[in-house]
Amino acid sequence: MRRIGIWIAAGGLLLATAACGGGSGNGSAGTGGTPKAQSLSVGFVAEPANLDFTSTEGAAIPQALLVNVYEGLVKLDQNGEIVPLLAEKWDVSPDRKTYTFTLRENVKFSGGAPFTADDVTFSLDRVKSDWKLKIKSQLDVIDKVEKKDDSTAVVTLKRPSNGFLYSMATRLGAMFSRTGVADLANKPVGTGPYVLSSWRRGDSIQLAANPSYWGTKPPLGAITLKYFKDATAMNNALLTGGIDVISSVQAPESLQQFADPGRFETVEGTTNGEVVLSMNNGRPPFDDKAVRQAVRHAIDHKALLDTAWAGRGQLIGSMTAPTDPWYEDRTGDYPYDPAKAKQLLGGKTYNVKMRIPNLPYAVNSAQVVKSQLAQVGINAEIEPLEFPARWLDQVFTKGDYDLSIINHVEPRDMGIFADKSYYFRYDNPEFGKLLAAADEGTEQEQTDDLKQAAKLLSDDAAADWLFLFPNLIVAKKGVTGLPKNAIAESFDFTALAKQ
Repeated sequence: MRRIGIWIAAGGLLLATAACGGGSGNGSAGTGGTPKAQSLSVGFVAEPANLDFTSTEGAAIPQALLVNVYEGLVKLDQNGEIVPLLAEKWDVSPDRKTYTFTLRENVKFSGGAPFTADDVTFSLDRVKSDWKLKIKSQLDVIDKVEKKDDSTAVVTLKRPSNGFLYSMATRLGAMFSRTGVADLANKPVGTGPYVLSSWRRGDSIQLAANPSYWGTKPPLGAITLKYFKDATAMNNALLTGGIDVISSVQAPESLQQFADPGRFETVEGTTNGEVVLSMNNGRPPFDDKAVRQAVRHAIDHKALLDTAWAGRGQLIGSMTAPTDPWYEDRTGDYPYDPAKAKQLLGGKTYNVKMRIPNLPYAVNSAQVVKSQLAQVGINAEIEPLEFPARWLDQVFTKGDYDLSIINHVEPRDMGIFADKSYYFRYDNPEFGKLLAAADEGTEQEQTDDLKQAAKLLSDDAAADWLFLFPNLIVAKKGVTGLPKNAIAESFDFTALAKQ
């Protein structure tokens, strides 16, 4: 399975600042004339239950900790390219099965232990032995991990894999200290530019600059991720100075509040986040392809986007984003056609349960979906579930739902449909074969096969793709380094600064 794109809308830890005010750091002189380190407070939604992304689903944890607290050998840049991080370079054998990583020297974990090739073998072996998430299967392609010397690690694959290095840029590639995994849920130990300073559960978490960081020191001394369940409260916090940044606008229609260019700046870009109308392929009525196809024809996607998310975002039509090399616009596969939908239903009506996370984009979208499905004879009862705990338990884990809506934000996550135990309960062996061929083939074969796989998902109406979630950030004037695009799992704080 892949991670459920669940930063899904946002997830996030919240962090309060060490001294309490998040946005209050101003770089003024402290005791004895020593300059205070500047701090920044960033608003998020959907606080994670703990800080262990090796055993807990959802993207909220890596959104806050990956790259910032934990680092991998490689990471994704703003253009989606794989670039060096803890590995200063890597070499690939001619048969594409052996990766030799040359590690940076003088890197230490925040607990004080040096980072060496032993930690690479420990971390990657641990994915197989200790990780609880199904996404760990992405690294099943690894045959063995070996230490050549302290600064060289060699990973041998069972077969060539186009996806291996990309997976290493996700949480799966995070490097852990051999002496720092006793309490991952509460005490993360990484090599990153920040360390966990404090966590006020239900409110916020603070990250402080790592004084022993190996790389360029971050401009800010502290980052606070502040937790808001209500979009209005988060907007008001920015308007009144309680926070400095809204990481993901949860009420796009409210952007006019921040139209003053002298006070605020808005950043609008793209994400990997496919807002999916999930249909339970494993039980009636959505085990019937015709019913699923009827749903796709019954939804006016442009009207939904305009109504639910103020027209912000992009229509896509399948489980790929425009930043993927194999993306094709599949919005024409199921044009809005209520008459066709009724024909596919054969005059039957259905009563179904739509169990959604209590997140703004899902709640707004559900109202539109409910109204449009009712026009063709599918009556959906909306049941909002507390996110993440109840939604993950009832829908994601137990598969106890008919319809749901969730933002799958992880990069290149089409493979979640290859696992029939995943909450979609989609089962088409041909789809899995296409993914396997794509992973092992040439670059062109990968692109061709994944285009076919995306088309197959669309033809089967395995789900419906409502829209691609936009990256909408609002910040106080003077905040710099904001990411235009959110195409990795992490909200990278390392470039943020205040003028």
